[in-house]
Amino acid sequence: MKQLIKLALGLFLLVGIVSCTSQNQKIESSSAAPDAKPNIVVIYLDDLGYGDVGAYGATEIATPNIDQLANGGVRFTQGYATSATCTPSRYALLTGQYPWRKEGAQILPGSAPLLIDTAQETLPKMLKKQGYHTGIVGKWHLGLGSGNVDWNQHISPGPNEVGFDYAYIMAATQDRVPTVYIENGKVENLDPNDPIQISYQENFEGEPTGKDNPELLNMTWHHGHNNSIVNGIPRIGYMTGGESAKWKDEEMADNFLAHAQHYVQQHKEESFFLYYALQQPHVPRTPHPRFVGKSGMGPRGDVIVEADWMVGQFIETLKKEGLLENTLIILSSDNGPVLNDGYNDQSDELLGAHDPRGGLRGGKYSLFEAGTRVPFITYWKGKIQPRVSDALVCQLDVYSSLAQLVGGDLSTADSQDLLPAFLGQVQKGRDNLVLEATSRTAFRQGDWAMIPPYQGKPVNTQVNIELGNDTAFQLYNLKEDLGQQTNLAQQKPEKLQQMLADFETIRGKGYGSTTPLELK
Repeated sequence: MKQLIKLALGLFLLVGIVSCTSQNQKIESSSAAPDAKPNIVVIYLDDLGYGDVGAYGATEIATPNIDQLANGGVRFTQGYATSATCTPSRYALLTGQYPWRKEGAQILPGSAPLLIDTAQETLPKMLKKQGYHTGIVGKWHLGLGSGNVDWNQHISPGPNEVGFDYAYIMAATQDRVPTVYIENGKVENLDPNDPIQISYQENFEGEPTGKDNPELLNMTWHHGHNNSIVNGIPRIGYMTGGESAKWKDEEMADNFLAHAQHYVQQHKEESFFLYYALQQPHVPRTPHPRFVGKSGMGPRGDVIVEADWMVGQFIETLKKEGLLENTLIILSSDNGPVLNDGYNDQSDELLGAHDPRGGLRGGKYSLFEAGTRVPFITYWKGKIQPRVSDALVCQLDVYSSLAQLVGGDLSTADSQDLLPAFLGQVQKGRDNLVLEATSRTAFRQGDWAMIPPYQGKPVNTQVNIELGNDTAFQLYNLKEDLGQQTNLAQQKPEKLQQMLADFETIRGKGYGSTTPLELK
């Protein structure tokens, strides 16, 4: 009898140990990266503001597909691009490096050489080493070639040379020449008998311009966009030739979607990384006719509705191919919103009650919050539980976080591993972040934002956006003053001194292109 009792007791203890071990393993695995390597998709919009999405508070415009991702994943309230303009933000996303560390990381002309060094580690390179097929579809704007590009030959270096197996891109932005698509280094549909020539200095003989030939325009320019005319739209820069290769603006979103869908279908049997970089709502805003008038806000609202539809169609493709449960999706924007950014498209006049900034101050080009705080969503069906996160995260951290997820090299010093935050497992993000706008920098730390003094105009009157320039230091408690209306620099000198010291430890004493004034 005693032997039976001992045996029973032993079995009871063994079961208890196994049960406890199993529970501990479950707890540990819930906070660690999943074993299987998922597909990874970064959906990157262009000039989409914090308040342009329903899930972030927009009530005057419908974005049901982006909202579905936000409500089914992690919606970050403090998600940032590194910069208030696009080229630097894209550089940081793909390299995991602060763009102010890289000379020339600013808005590039369409003829600029490749900004990323081909020897530099990049996000697609890291993922390739872990067995991923890598692709980019959409906007690039990180330069091409090594200077004086011949657009009629193979264009190199470019996306393929910095880690992308497949690249279908436009060279720069929709408002710059050359207005052509480039697939793996070759201009699509180019007639060799009609070669392309590009210049950003002077026009080609006989070519009309927006400035001199307004009768040829179907979209008028407000500032800066008055050079070569393509599809009735004046652009930045001069172009001649390449007629058969020129895109049709209103078909661009559909074209990029089709290539993104095809990429998924072609590589569904292997792990893939797709950087799907939409062009909306950047100028010129040219919605397809089926979206014209859908928002009631004119072309800017219409292209946001169009972009949301594209996101929905892309998600449907993942569903149809049986990939949604094994795909991590990160959706964000390269910088904050701008209304009139060079064309007369009634973006101001038809705005109504909509607030693209979502209650923030500033916008594109600005050191205030609306310049860099953007929609930031992570979604992984069945793996990420829906939640709202106040963790401070940045697109800079995508590199190291994905490296942790797939077992890659965490070799970049600026990018932080925030995988638990991206997966919604914790609310802890960065302690601090250096933000940049047109080569000027500012500092986020905890609930605080600090902007050093910069000489220069306080408002860009062409786009009607406050830039953040001031002759005095600015200090804001964002927890109490999200709209940055009360400068606490004089009331909180110790806090300002501490933040400035931490900022200078990272940034150094040269804060940007305009020399700041001394702290007094």
